[in-house]
Amino acid sequence: MIEKNFRIMNFKQTLILTLVWVFCSCNIDAGINENQHHPSTGFPAIGSDDWETLSPDSLGWNVDAIPELKKLLEENGTRAFLLIKNGKIVLEEYFGKDLLGISKFDKTKRWYWASAGKTLTAFTVGLAQEDGFLNIDDKTSDYLGKNWTSLTPEQEDKITIKHQLTMTSGLDDPTPKGNSFDASNLTYKADAGTRWAYQNAPYTLLESVVTKAVGKEFDDYFAEKLADKIGMDGTWRWLGEYHIFFSTARSMARFGLLILNNGNWEETPVMSDKEFMKAMTSPSQNLNESYGYLWWLNGKESYMLPQSQLVIKGSLTPNAPSDMFSGLGKNGQYLSIVPSMNLVMVRMGENPEDSDIAAMFQRKIWDKLNDIMK
Repeated sequence: MIEKNFRIMNFKQTLILTLVWVFCSCNIDAGINENQHHPSTGFPAIGSDDWETLSPDSLGWNVDAIPELKKLLEENGTRAFLLIKNGKIVLEEYFGKDLLGISKFDKTKRWYWASAGKTLTAFTVGLAQEDGFLNIDDKTSDYLGKNWTSLTPEQEDKITIKHQLTMTSGLDDPTPKGNSFDASNLTYKADAGTRWAYQNAPYTLLESVVTKAVGKEFDDYFAEKLADKIGMDGTWRWLGEYHIFFSTARSMARFGLLILNNGNWEETPVMSDKEFMKAMTSPSQNLNESYGYLWWLNGKESYMLPQSQLVIKGSLTPNAPSDMFSGLGKNGQYLSIVPSMNLVMVRMGENPEDSDIAAMFQRKIWDKLNDIMK
């Protein structure tokens, strides 16, 4: 969500004005059942801070290589790093200060997901489809009304919810107005489905689609259908025209565990539509095969990056498992899932590189992880 046109200094200034509210707000915890804990599964209890751990030694990992990983993380502005194996915490590290620079960062502090939060939106759209409120093949104008863009009626009618999910709306690249989703800023570049371009405005409007479809605010539907059911804390906040999710690193890991378990929390389905689950983390179009429904996919033959039309040969993270898929956000917010290893990785923090999604830094992390897990 927080992309190139959203300068980091403005971002920090806006954060200062909003984060006091974020830190003081209550967690999303409606419907908590304090007794819901099954230690054998590795799923953390809803409503509890307890999370089972697993020692690297017990996995036969090279523990002597762990300090090098910690050094890399700390020297590159990391605030939180979690590695979850078989549902249990193997590594959990915190560094530096909180967002306001006041207190030490720890498991109770919240950080922004940036564009890694797009994965939450994709899942919520899937829930709305499962509930019968929408179909992703529906025209976006069925929910936002006509003239939600500056396109001709014929051009606009070609844009579907699926195009918004896959970054193939055909709308022109951001203007100096940045993420503005006013109709005057949404202009024609190509027919929907014929061009992949990483854009925030049509993505952000997915939330308006859900709101219109389900008849309640996106944030409320998200909390009721997703966050409350897996014990996530967190808050959606508007920073200008960016709708950003803030949570603890452990809540990001909870969502990762849900996705790793194919949409089930323990034995309870949060999303029963396994066809959508599969499509969400599979190539969604043939333009950028490393992109699903707002998820980044590893192990493909080529990939494209934000703000570029260049198709790059090779895998996005060639030194990571080919079945890995990730939510990637500005300044290196990572939620990466590796089904073949039953692994969830979380990284939150400051900018490790000059890139919209900091994809190259994840390669550096995997260099260290490979030394540890070999």
